[in-house]
Amino acid sequence: MQEGSIFSALVDGSFVLKFIGDVRLTLCSSLDTYLDSSLSNPEITDILIDLTQVEGIDSTTLGLIAKLSVKAKQLNLPKPALVSTNKDITRILLTMGFDHVFVLMDQLPSSSQELKQLPLVQESVEEMQQRIISAHKVLMGLNESNREAFKDLVSTLESIEK
Repeated sequence: MQEGSIFSALVDGSFVLKFIGDVRLTLCSSLDTYLDSSLSNPEITDILIDLTQVEGIDSTTLGLIAKLSVKAKQLNLPKPALVSTNKDITRILLTMGFDHVFVLMDQLPSSSQELKQLPLVQESVEEMQQRIISAHKVLMGLNESNREAFKDLVSTLESIEK
């Protein structure tokens, strides 16, 4: 599997995130930090997440993507569009309830994008643990199945930090 990377661009008001390869926990600090700073841009009118080149994606990353939908709603933006052409990734998205908080698409809109790779953010184990907990709590809020699937993980991680 190709090592994961995340690219972004703001084109004509569209905030675009493109995930490539095997996207795992190691990129979550970079993603979360970037989202916090980028979504304050008043020029953003809509959000597109491109998963067409994702080979694998973990639950922490999915939690941060779900958090993006929550943030879009808070900013009164339309539901973000999420594009997946991999049936396995799409199945995960549907199982997690992403079809309720995203517009799921199976092909990219045709437009050119100037994407730049997100810089890697290094942080402490404790900070990373908080991001993992937060991302999984977002997933748990999407549906009862997710709540059951991740409650033990979140409980365990919360007990470790005390």
